[in-house]
Amino acid sequence: MGRAFEFRKERKFKRWSKMAVQFTRIGKDIVMAVKESGPNPDTNSRLRTAMQNAKAVNMPKDRVEAAIKRASDKSMANYEEIVYEGYAPHGVAVLIETATDNTNRTVANVRSYFNKTDGSLGKTGSLDFIFNRKSIFRFVPAEGLDLEELEFELIDAGLEELYVEADEDGNDVAVAQGAFENFGSLQKALEEKGIELKSSKLERIALSHHEVTEEQALDVLKLIDKLEEDDDVQAVYHNMAE
Repeated sequence: MGRAFEFRKERKFKRWSKMAVQFTRIGKDIVMAVKESGPNPDTNSRLRTAMQNAKAVNMPKDRVEAAIKRASDKSMANYEEIVYEGYAPHGVAVLIETATDNTNRTVANVRSYFNKTDGSLGKTGSLDFIFNRKSIFRFVPAEGLDLEELEFELIDAGLEELYVEADEDGNDVAVAQGAFENFGSLQKALEEKGIELKSSKLERIALSHHEVTEEQALDVLKLIDKLEEDDDVQAVYHNMAE
């Protein structure tokens, strides 16, 4: 299948092996959620979402509780969420979501990654025509669950699409997708139906994809790897065709 395929496969295993990075990112999500709406997950949907995502990656309960406690301390500073946009080599669009306590450090690091890989950092909003923000909920379908019926029942809550994909281990996972503004209504509808969510996220979906050769893909993935390894980076999206 080529070197690019093997490189991508290696990246996936490498990414999933770094649980500490995932814990750090979810820890930041917890802090921002508590700072925004308090430490009670029953009344704070963003915190409830972060805790669901923590459970999905087996983040220890005591670490989750410690993050909530730290965030409840008024003396602890909050993180600032900043989105950076640019182009990797060969014209591939890249969008980076960050959460930082030092914006100067973060922008300097992100710019250096682009420069070192022959990419270019762009202006905020320059990629709005390429990426669309969507509400994405993943769950393991319970035995006997009729997904077609569920799809019909979730339409009023803002569901746009319900489909099944394979996770990193090759297991089937159902994905409910809706508009950005319908995150809360979709989350509530799924919870009311007793569905245990594996993850709940606002993700950037590429509206078009950019074709590259296998050799060019290696250049692009070098930039993405550098970005994903940065502690301030929460998520990286691109429009490179797989």
